[in-house]
Amino acid sequence: MREFMGTLFISAIIAALFGYLLGSIPFGLLLAKMAGQGDIREIGSGNIGATNVLRTGRKDIAILTLVLDAAKAGLAFAIVKIALPLVPFIALIAACAALLGHCFPVWLKFKGGKGVATFFGALLAAAWPVGLIAGAIWLVTAFISRMSSLSALLAAALAPFIAFFMGLPYVAAMAAFMAVIIFLRHRQNIARIMKGEEPKVGAKKDAAS
Repeated sequence: MREFMGTLFISAIIAALFGYLLGSIPFGLLLAKMAGQGDIREIGSGNIGATNVLRTGRKDIAILTLVLDAAKAGLAFAIVKIALPLVPFIALIAACAALLGHCFPVWLKFKGGKGVATFFGALLAAAWPVGLIAGAIWLVTAFISRMSSLSALLAAALAPFIAFFMGLPYVAAMAAFMAVIIFLRHRQNIARIMKGEEPKVGAKKDAAS
C-alpha cells in the first residue's frame, strides 16, 4: 500500500509538472511576434491572452491563440488520462497545472494570461457537458452585459456547482480550483465592474485600450 501511494504521489507530481510546462507556452505572445505585431505585453492590458491579441487587429491570430490556449489544458488532461487510465483524478491535476502555467508562466516572470480559454479547455476535456453549459452561461451573460470579464467570472463561479450536481465531484473540485485562480487574475476587472467602469465588448473605450 505504501509503495502504491508513493507511486501515486510521484505520478501526480510528474503530471503536474507536465501540465504546468504545457500550459506555460505563451502562444499569444509567440504568434503575435511571428506575425510581426510586436510584443503584445506592451499594448492594451499587457495580457498574453486572445483578448489582448485581438487588440492588434489580427482576428486570425486571436482566434488561433484562443484555440491553442484552450488546447493546453485539454491536451494535458487527455495525455495524462491515456498514460494513467486507472487513476483518472491525476489527469485533472494536470489540467489544473496547465491553468497555473498559463496564468503564471516561469518564462515570463510569472506574468501570464487570465486563464479563461484554458479553463474552458479543461472543462470540455474533462466533462464536455459541463463545459458546454458553462460556455452557454458565458454567451448569455456576454450578450446581456457585453462584458467579457463578467461572463467569464459567472461561468467560472457556476461551473463547480454544475459539475457537482451532475454527479462529477472530481471535476467539481477541479473547476472550483480553477475558479479561484480566475477570480484572482480578474481582481482589477472585478474592481472596475463594481465601479461601473469595466469596458464593454465593442465599446470605443475597449478598442482604445
